[in-house]
Amino acid sequence: MSENTEPTNADIEAQMRAWIASFVVGMNLCPFARQPVEGGRVKIVVSEARDNEALLEALQSQLEWLDAQPPTSTETTLVVIPQMLGDFLDFNDFLDLADALLEEFGWVGQFQFATFHPNYQFAGTLPGDAENFTNRAPWPTLQLLREDSLEAVLANYPDPEQIPERNIDAMEELGSAKLADLLQECRDKSSVRS
Repeated sequence: MSENTEPTNADIEAQMRAWIASFVVGMNLCPFARQPVEGGRVKIVVSEARDNEALLEALQSQLEWLDAQPPTSTETTLVVIPQMLGDFLDFNDFLDLADALLEEFGWVGQFQFATFHPNYQFAGTLPGDAENFTNRAPWPTLQLLREDSLEAVLANYPDPEQIPERNIDAMEELGSAKLADLLQECRDKSSVRS
């Protein structure tokens, strides 16, 4: 994709699918992702929202839609946010509003958000630390997770509390420079094969 071309929604979805294949499934960052991904049960929605109100409306709409689907049809939805929240601190601040939305509509205990951002930074880390890449994605993204599904897979997974530590070790082994290159490769994907 050319540097001067704005990515289309199809390009953004292609970039996110490349990231899922390379990082989430390819590096096994989420050991529960492979089945829904390979089964076509991961929905990606590119939001057109440009302000908090529009984004909250989009999240509400997607939560209502996901709530009406059986997990065997759609397990999870990724809401990609290319038009806003490019600053990680703004993204972090928005999460309070997103959590309030879950409370307002009675979805606490039913859904939760997983968060991803191109500049994701865990508390107590430096921006360049490799461990931040466990949650770095091509675009700001909120993943809608079903808590029942999460509890079911965690109950059958040995030592689930070791997942974050194992992921950090894997990121540190690859190193920040290699991970940044891999993430950029995902961002360079286009919906059109060249």
